[in-house]
Amino acid sequence: MEPTMNAALDGISKSGIRVFTQMAKQEPGCLFLTLGEPDFDTPASIREAAKASLDAGDTHYPENNGQPFLRQAIARFEQEKHGLSYAPDEIIVTVGATEALFCALFGILNPGDEVIVPTPAFGLYEAIIKLCRGVCVPLDTRADGFQIRPAALQAALSPRTKAIILTSPNNPTGCIYDHESLTAVYAAAKEHPIFVLCDEVYRDLIYTDAFESFHQFSDLRSRIIEVQSFSKPYAMTGWRVGYLMADRPVKEQLEKIHQYNVVSISSFVQRACAAALAYDISSEREVYRRRRDYVCTRLDSMGLPYFKPQGAFYVFPSIAAFGMDSLSFCSRMVKEGKLACTPGSCFGAEGFLRISYCYSDDVLREGMDRMETFVQMLRSC
Repeated sequence: MEPTMNAALDGISKSGIRVFTQMAKQEPGCLFLTLGEPDFDTPASIREAAKASLDAGDTHYPENNGQPFLRQAIARFEQEKHGLSYAPDEIIVTVGATEALFCALFGILNPGDEVIVPTPAFGLYEAIIKLCRGVCVPLDTRADGFQIRPAALQAALSPRTKAIILTSPNNPTGCIYDHESLTAVYAAAKEHPIFVLCDEVYRDLIYTDAFESFHQFSDLRSRIIEVQSFSKPYAMTGWRVGYLMADRPVKEQLEKIHQYNVVSISSFVQRACAAALAYDISSEREVYRRRRDYVCTRLDSMGLPYFKPQGAFYVFPSIAAFGMDSLSFCSRMVKEGKLACTPGSCFGAEGFLRISYCYSDDVLREGMDRMETFVQMLRSC
């Protein structure tokens, strides 16, 4: 008899985004608008802080939850920039937002507990929920302009519901949840004993003044878990640093998972993270805004409907009119158009594809030219 693996792995596939990207790399001359990685280098002031930390011999075990100076810097940044009041001892510095999400979900889920995930959504959520022996309950928002409406949310709730994940700005749509959406979640959380996981890693890449956070409902502070990342706003994807913030009793439970899972993040990167919090990303944000507007203008000229992104660096146009599923459409575009975009099925939303506009202007221009040629070819057939 052979030993068996963890049965939870049987229901999990490799990342659809990564699988599709690897497939497209086999096509000679293919251009990519698939990954959500800034084309900027990490700013010099942040890199220099890491170098100085290494030169100072900062290479020993740090505190599990992050060095005090970094947690203090995060607490100050959150209060001054976003009006969130979390003490340094309510913060855990994690290996990216991914570990923060894993700690949060592993910490709150018992086998069979349900997590409501408004879709379209990043596929990582479903995978982590399943690894934690939970049940992912998709809440399809396509018919409601990618917003959460009370009736749909009520239909998704059950006695087993333990949490809902709010990603705002959203990946892949770029939408921001409106007041009605947040109020619907608040009403549900008042009625049911559920946690609200706020994944707001694109919060500092917003192109509107209309952003609202679920944190406005301060009477539910004990049930909110905030997830953040240094990757997207500061072009630090390879540094793998994020953090979570939660009410002290919740955080004290979650830190057990962090401690025994990864121990801590690297010591010498923490000075760099503190420097990142002082870096002004307004110029990078304006570049993304300009690129968004360019891509949207090109989509308009192609006649592809879309929701204009309010944040992040993705746009999610509909391809339903072409009468094929998103994987087929994107696969054909790779083969016949030499352009790779991510199928909407990777986010639980058929009939769409995701375009990442965090690429250089030249790449975006060529990519949109190739997409327009491909779309015209399909329409002429």
